[in-house]
Amino acid sequence: MNSILGAVTFINNDILSKRISSFDRSGGNLDSVSIPAGTTKDIAVIEGAGIIKHIWFTLYCEDPFIRRNAVLRMYWDGEEHPSVESPLGDFFGQGWGERYPFCSLPLAAAPADGQALNCYFHMPFGNGARITIENQSDKDIPFFFYYVDYEVHPTMPDHVGRFHAWWNREITAVHPEGGESAGGFNRTDEHNYLLADIEGAGQFVGVNYYVDNPGPMWYGEGDDMWMIDGEEWPGSLHGTGTEDFFNTAMCPNELFMHPYFGCAKIPKNKLGWMGRTHNYRFLLEDPIRFRKSLRASIEHGHNNDLTLDLCTVSYWYQTEPHKPFHALPAKEFRRNMPEIGVHDVHLWRHAWRKALGNGKTLWGHERKNTTDQ
Repeated sequence: MNSILGAVTFINNDILSKRISSFDRSGGNLDSVSIPAGTTKDIAVIEGAGIIKHIWFTLYCEDPFIRRNAVLRMYWDGEEHPSVESPLGDFFGQGWGERYPFCSLPLAAAPADGQALNCYFHMPFGNGARITIENQSDKDIPFFFYYVDYEVHPTMPDHVGRFHAWWNREITAVHPEGGESAGGFNRTDEHNYLLADIEGAGQFVGVNYYVDNPGPMWYGEGDDMWMIDGEEWPGSLHGTGTEDFFNTAMCPNELFMHPYFGCAKIPKNKLGWMGRTHNYRFLLEDPIRFRKSLRASIEHGHNNDLTLDLCTVSYWYQTEPHKPFHALPAKEFRRNMPEIGVHDVHLWRHAWRKALGNGKTLWGHERKNTTDQ
């Protein structure tokens, strides 16, 4: 309520509202731009100081994977390296190049059918801002529509944190201490999946977490770990499990979308937790603050005992300069892993049956010491 009242009652003649959009400059109704294959388009180039308050995109392209093949970048204050770099869909809350509805406070994929991409993260800048879309597809984007709503300010101090977002992906390897769900003890974050590796002062404010699980077992049990300002394990903040960090409980497998956290997508085949799940959490009320650095990570299964296809976009604010991101993998290395299906499960069962001596009536619960042949 205070923010609403402030918007109504507070007047500052030094602040102006502006918008950059794809409207038809001729006065007609062709309100989009094209982005040919293999090219980069400046969506917004702003001089001076200000704050981007809202971004809206929608697009049409014959490439069904365009949400992973188009790359969003943002630059503040004339910097060389982007502060935001992510495949387009992943940034706005759509994983695997897919299109589906998503609803949270700072990000949304809105009707029709998740085609309207919205961002309400505030993005301050002191000496210019630039937003680009690179079309890495082999198909043109013939229609790209956009709004970038922003405020012009007289100045923006350097100590005001600049917005950052980083996409990461890893096909996680089972830790040598054990096979899948083998247990054991993990007293380090060395083998965890990396959410962010930040240098500078700032605050971490959220993550979209896209997990593709090749097996039916629960993909979680991974503790989140936060090493602030170079501290040693276990750090200032240590979690108790994947679903706990995402504010849910007991290995959920259902859709639920809260403004700050939830599960926007679940596996379509419903063989346990096998398939693609999208969890998210935005720490807008409880940001993780750091003064010098932050290493944020999460286990992939307890003691990192699961092979998963993990992709994340992490969001934070920090003072510049920031540590340059690792090079974004080429589009060939951003493709999805093959979906595991019923036939694959049948082959697993065949291999398991062979390992137990090709018994004629093996049911599925037996172990190697079974005498039922």
